[in-house]
Amino acid sequence: MRKFLVVLDDTRECLNAMRFAAMRAAHTGGGVEILSVIPPEEFQHWIGVGDIMRAEARERIEVHFEVFAKWMRDRQGIDPHLVIREGEAVPELLALIKEDPDIGVLVLGAGTGKGGPGPLVTQLTRNAGTLPIPITIVPGSLSKEQLEMVS
Repeated sequence: MRKFLVVLDDTRECLNAMRFAAMRAAHTGGGVEILSVIPPEEFQHWIGVGDIMRAEARERIEVHFEVFAKWMRDRQGIDPHLVIREGEAVPELLALIKEDPDIGVLVLGAGTGKGGPGPLVTQLTRNAGTLPIPITIVPGSLSKEQLEMVS
């Protein structure tokens, strides 16, 4: 089964990427893999404090994931899978793509603010020609109705 890989983070555009991936998976008989990466700088503390912060970060991610997962199950009939990694986002994303041959499409949300489309979109599109799978970039400004029309 082909999986759509989406990155779960705290950005607004993440929502559109999640919706698009779930709708495409539902229409094509695919699945959704959701990756969340905890940056290493969050744990540059004493060992005990770092462990507590790591556990809290994982808990926040799992709660955030459950909101999206419930919507995907209830509205699209898709049961997504969550992968949590620690490290830098791009290397972890590329490692997951390399490890899982069922991942067929990377879905990223593009920011609409003055800061541009976002660091992941910027970094990955520079090297898009060397990626082993296609990237779908979902504009953060699309409405639910527009997403339904294009998916």
